[in-house]
Amino acid sequence: MELYSNKKRWKWLLFFSACIVFAITIYYSNILLNDIANEERKKVSLWADAISYKADLVAHTDHFFDNIRTEEGKRAALLVRAFQKVNEAGLNEDITFYIDFISANATIPTIVTNEKGDINYKVNVDDDVAQMSNIAELGERKAEYDSLKIEYYRHEYNYVYYKESQIYTNLHLVIDNLIQSFFQEVVINTASVPVIVTDSTGRNVITFGNIDSAKFQSPQMVSEMIADMRNENTPIKIDLPEAGTCYVFYRESPVLTRLRYFPYIQFFIIFVFLVVAYLLFSVARRSEQNQVWLGMSKETAHQLGTPISSLMAWNELLKNQDVDQTIISEIDKDVHRLETIAQRFSKIGSVPELKDENLIQILHDFIGYLQTRISAKVKITLLPPPEPEITLPLNRYLFEWVIENLCKNSVDAMDGDGQITISIQTEKEKVHIDVADTGKGMPNNKKRTIFKPGYTSKSRGWGLGLTLAKRIIKEYHKGKLFVKSTAPGKGTVMRITLNKSRN
Repeated sequence: MELYSNKKRWKWLLFFSACIVFAITIYYSNILLNDIANEERKKVSLWADAISYKADLVAHTDHFFDNIRTEEGKRAALLVRAFQKVNEAGLNEDITFYIDFISANATIPTIVTNEKGDINYKVNVDDDVAQMSNIAELGERKAEYDSLKIEYYRHEYNYVYYKESQIYTNLHLVIDNLIQSFFQEVVINTASVPVIVTDSTGRNVITFGNIDSAKFQSPQMVSEMIADMRNENTPIKIDLPEAGTCYVFYRESPVLTRLRYFPYIQFFIIFVFLVVAYLLFSVARRSEQNQVWLGMSKETAHQLGTPISSLMAWNELLKNQDVDQTIISEIDKDVHRLETIAQRFSKIGSVPELKDENLIQILHDFIGYLQTRISAKVKITLLPPPEPEITLPLNRYLFEWVIENLCKNSVDAMDGDGQITISIQTEKEKVHIDVADTGKGMPNNKKRTIFKPGYTSKSRGWGLGLTLAKRIIKEYHKGKLFVKSTAPGKGTVMRITLNKSRN
């Protein structure tokens, strides 16, 4: 029992040690994860500030370009008025200022035609337009120009066509590239965080990055992602040209998310490894025990063979002497018993042969033998069976050994004074044999412990009797041996369950 108790204490010690190691690992991992998360939040914050500043730059640049557009519109209007003034001027009127103003136009593309569309004057136009002689040659490009109708003499008119300057066009291209660069910066961000940019409603997605596009096929999934990001981080509000107010939603990177689960995955892998290692070592240890038991049993059977043969010869010699036949008969029984014990040991470790045996007869024979060899204060009773004959596939030698171990344990539990009752119950495919005693009983938490190798409540004993009994029933007879009921001071009932067939 001390051996088993030490083993149990070592198991609990190792278990608590493993729990402590795991707790320390999780605690330290959480510290590292929090540090990484803080660093990532700093990076995301810096990235978000940069995005916000860039959005402000885009907005200010667009406002600046709007001012340029307005100023160019005013200049174009002044240019048209200058043309009108030149056409309306009298003979004595000084129009030098207006001509100088028209000549100073170096940016606004301008085309002047007559009523038929023939080009009379052009300035700041593209090379291909400079080669044209009629405004109709512009085709669809004519829509790019605004036009003014100017009367210059008694219902005769000129037409002035003008558009934004090339400088403004180039600047507008710059702002478009800047906006596109902004969205690329949002989508392909250095922080590698999942990002969604929405309009002012916070529901309609403008663009996204570092997120599987398949998740955007369902509006419900998009709404859930945006809601999760809103709960995790406050969205960044930005103003963009043409798009207006927008919101940038983001969450922690996938790398950090995976790192949060890494300690648990690591623990699971270690746990699986330890379980597999424990099972392998248990199998190896059990196999080694089997080999030791097999060798010990075979050697015991071999050692018993010689004295048993000698005793049989001496008993035969006594039969020819003037000796009480009752004594000779009892010696015969004990010699036969020794032979039975040798048979038991010889079968341990090998697959025993099962034969159809009458369970009732085996129990009657065993009780008759054991009753005369135990305390007279112990009474063994076999209750009337439900059937006069119950045939089961058994190995008689090993099955008797199981009953003997159970009865001897009961005798020890009763301190040599009490009642042992053996009863049989049958079912369709199973037979139950109950061995009940009036002994000391045991706590419920010992029901399984008593079958462990080395466990014993006696001062002298190896703690192998019940272990061997369970092995014989479970492995050789494919049945069950367990404590049916017990309680301190109320005795114990051991149950053997066997199958009626060999399957």
